[in-house]
Amino acid sequence: MDLKDHIRAIPDFPKEGILFYDISTLLAHADAWQVALGRLSKIVGQYRPDVLAGIESRGFLVAAPLASRLGLGFTMIRKKGKLPGETIGYEYDLEYGTDTIEIQSDAVEKGQRVVILDDLLATGGTMAASIELLNQVGADVVGSACIIELTFLNGRDKLNGVPFGALMAYDE
Repeated sequence: MDLKDHIRAIPDFPKEGILFYDISTLLAHADAWQVALGRLSKIVGQYRPDVLAGIESRGFLVAAPLASRLGLGFTMIRKKGKLPGETIGYEYDLEYGTDTIEIQSDAVEKGQRVVILDDLLATGGTMAASIELLNQVGADVVGSACIIELTFLNGRDKLNGVPFGALMAYDE
């Protein structure tokens, strides 16, 4: 099955000049979604993780069902101020300014093997920040994966050597 057939491209979203690759059409197609989860299971399973971490918010849609399918724990990486309880944050640079992501302080144990997931890898900034945040709390980030990679933005170059896999790539 060609999963690209289930991705909708929306021009000029969220702003003019951006072509947005929308996974909601993939999620809405039961067979395609099952195929996508099966293929992601193969990518993620090779890293033998203990926990899957999903990046807010579409990464939750990928990581949570995959963790359930693989019998693993799941944790959320969220924007600052969105998680209850004690959190640990990591501030990182954006094109114009900075942002902060957080996890709950008890989200992972030192030495646990973690794979980070999101729907799409573009410039790699948020994925790289997520890797740094998890490293900061003592996790062993053994891999990362997305449904879509925008290869022309070279995001995987920012992942500090953490293995990365994607189900599909767009070259422009």
